[in-house]
Amino acid sequence: MIVMAGVPSICPTLPYRDAKGAIKLLTEAFGFSQVAVYEGEDGSVMHAELAYGNGVVMLGSQGRGGTFDKLMEGAGPAGVYVVVDDVDAHHQRAVDHGVEIVAPPTDQDYGSRDYMARDAEGNIWSFGTYTPQL
Repeated sequence: MIVMAGVPSICPTLPYRDAKGAIKLLTEAFGFSQVAVYEGEDGSVMHAELAYGNGVVMLGSQGRGGTFDKLMEGAGPAGVYVVVDDVDAHHQRAVDHGVEIVAPPTDQDYGSRDYMARDAEGNIWSFGTYTPQL
């Protein structure tokens, strides 16, 4: 396998009923940066890429009719973990934006400090200091 610096090899991909709302939440409340957003003629999000650190999450509007959209129809919520430097500050930003917090910042036995939040469509976003190693 070829590993290229600055290029993530795994990118969670999430379909949203309200993709524009998801982009707003992820950028404003969670601090992601908008890399790319491609809209269809009807204003739906065909494809979006949002970055945090060296990771990227891709998302788009449900109901567009493509292969991925059809395969994901009726899929349940997903869980995504994001490494952050300051869990408490990140948590406070999310709280300030009205995000539903499902687990407050907590020190874990394995050395991480993390919290969990639920987005408007049920996906669970975990933010913590634990950094998986390759």
